[in-house]
Amino acid sequence: MATHVKTAAPAPLDPLLLSREVDQPYHNRRLTGVNDHEVRMSVMTHGFPWHHHPSSDEVFCAVEGVLIVEFESGEVALQPGQYLTVPAGVRHRTRPGGERSVNLTFERANAETIFD
Repeated sequence: MATHVKTAAPAPLDPLLLSREVDQPYHNRRLTGVNDHEVRMSVMTHGFPWHHHPSSDEVFCAVEGVLIVEFESGEVALQPGQYLTVPAGVRHRTRPGGERSVNLTFERANAETIFD
């Protein structure tokens, strides 16, 4: 028989509000966990290097600005509200399509990142 827990309603998170506090050229932080995955926020004014995750897919969701996801075979420009899944093991890198981008990533918690 399933049980439920009474608790206070959780507070919403606002990635855009949180991103306005960032003054570094690249900032990546965990916002929350979901089962064995986590949601991270990335704020960038320059690119992140080539890498892959051997055992985790990675979903990118653009929140503000354009996010470019580069692959060895080409690139995809994500507009705010669009998302893209990078399968486990696929080499990729990201960069803003303008001066700055804010995006959310969804991936397995503690996913290994291998820089190539």
